[in-house]
Amino acid sequence: MVRSEGTAQHKALPFELASASGEGGSLASSPASVGRRLTGGTRTTFSWDDKFVGAQVLIAKLVLEGKVSPAGAFGQYKSQAEDFICSCIQKANSNVKKTPGGLLWFLPWNNVQYVATATFVTTVYSNYLIATKNTSLGCAAGLVKSHDLLASVQSQVDYILGVNPKNMSYMVGFGSNFPKQVHHRGASIMSIKKDPAPVTCKGGFVDWFNRNAPNPNVLDGAMVSPDENDGYNDIRSNYQYAEPTTVTNAPLVGVFAQFATFK
Repeated sequence: MVRSEGTAQHKALPFELASASGEGGSLASSPASVGRRLTGGTRTTFSWDDKFVGAQVLIAKLVLEGKVSPAGAFGQYKSQAEDFICSCIQKANSNVKKTPGGLLWFLPWNNVQYVATATFVTTVYSNYLIATKNTSLGCAAGLVKSHDLLASVQSQVDYILGVNPKNMSYMVGFGSNFPKQVHHRGASIMSIKKDPAPVTCKGGFVDWFNRNAPNPNVLDGAMVSPDENDGYNDIRSNYQYAEPTTVTNAPLVGVFAQFATFK
């Protein structure tokens, strides 16, 4: 698999924009220009710093809809999108690693952000297959149906929300056992409504950051990540795993919305 490189992603972005705006026809009319651009290869992650998978999936949608030819660069985009998804659902020749408890493992710094994006594009692709009446996705290990894609996504969501070796929800505020010391300044310092005394930068660090106690403010919905062995050290200084980010929450909103439609 090709290692993700943030600097190259921008070559793919025009196709994301054209697809998102419904301008598939403009792409179909200029396949040569697509061929001159990098398709990205099969990526190892889909992240804030590498958008190739997003572009590949959007181009794949146009191919599935019959709006562009499956030949040439368009076909490469689709193939590479599917290779990434197949590796995430453990059906490729080279699969994404998993923790012993079953969580996809990409990178050590806030790994859940990559799980979030992987489950998002897998969910989206499942919907594309259904919408275009394509019955399955062809992976190296065999054909995969849309409901199989969602089953894989469900396993990752279940892990994040508590079905894991620590029986811990990695979404703050969800369930009875969740991280209490997330690395977040606003959550870890007392609200002025309870203590109006000013907090200096030094005071925030000395008096609050190093305080071994639950955050005074519960950051509902924030998500953090276990390590590659399913461990989690619930202490504020564990910023590599305990720091919540919007890039984790954003893609999972779409995933949760998908499952909400099933209820």
